[in-house]
This record gives sequence, C-alpha cells and structure tokens, in this order.
Amino acid sequence: MTLPIVLSFSALLLLCLLALLQSRWPAWLRGLLVVGVSAFYFYAEGAIHTLWGWPSGDPLPERFVLLAAVIEEPTGKRDGALYVWVNAIEDGKPAAQPRAYLLPYSKDLHALLNDGVKKVRNGISQLGTAEPKTGRKGLAWLRPGSDEQQVKLRDMPLPQLPEK
Repeated sequence: MTLPIVLSFSALLLLCLLALLQSRWPAWLRGLLVVGVSAFYFYAEGAIHTLWGWPSGDPLPERFVLLAAVIEEPTGKRDGALYVWVNAIEDGKPAAQPRAYLLPYSKDLHALLNDGVKKVRNGISQLGTAEPKTGRKGLAWLRPGSDEQQVKLRDMPLPQLPEK
C-alpha cells in the first residue's frame, strides 16, 4: 500500500520540477503550481493517516459498541487524550470493521470509559451513544468546543431468542 503512494508522490514531484525548471510559464503560474502542490501534500497526508490506522478526529458515531479504550492522562507538558475503539451500529447491526477515535481528555469521560472497559473485560458488552452537546445557537466554527459530544454507555441488552 505504501509503495504505490510513495511512487505517485515521486512522479508528481518530478512533473512539478520539470514544470518549474523547463517550462516557459509565467512566474505567477509557477507560484500557483507550488502553492497547489503544497496544499495537495497536506491534504494527502491527512488522508494517508486515516488509511494507516491513525485514530480519527471525527465525532463518534451516533450509536456504537465499545471495544476498548486507552486513557492518556494530562501532564504538565501534554494535554491528555482518550483513544476509543468502537464498532458503529448501522441498521441495527455492528459495522464489519472497528474504528479508532481520538477524543479530548475530560475527567467525566475518563471515568465513564474506565467503567465501560472494566465491564467489557468482564464480558458485559457496552452500547454507547454520542450526541452533540447542546449550547448556544449560531456558527459552530466561531465557538471553540462546540463540536463536543455527550457520550453515554450502558449494558448491551441480552438478545431475544425465539421460543422452541
């Protein structure tokens, strides 16, 4: 998977070098090429991180099954983080593949996930819900922290088996 990506970036770099050094394009067009390729690089880097299994910064799915969590408490040098592995529930069934999510650290969520992971280790599956926190109305991008979610966990209901 990584070799084709590296080769495609190398080919793109070669084409850009040829365009910058050998073409008779005006300087503004060459500058636009450099800016465009640089922007594409940062976009592609983010896309590659999602391919390689880095935890997603996206919000948690609305409904999910908790599989595991790793809690990194804040220190003087670093902010804490919560790494959560979940299976999203789609059409009433867990998704085929789990996904890792990175959540900002909070003591309440730390305690909730800690209890949930203990229950999962004891064989009690945990069903989770994530809803956006309600707050002031308006443009969300103007209010930092407005994309936070209210996460709740509860024991998964036992499956109802048909009578014999």
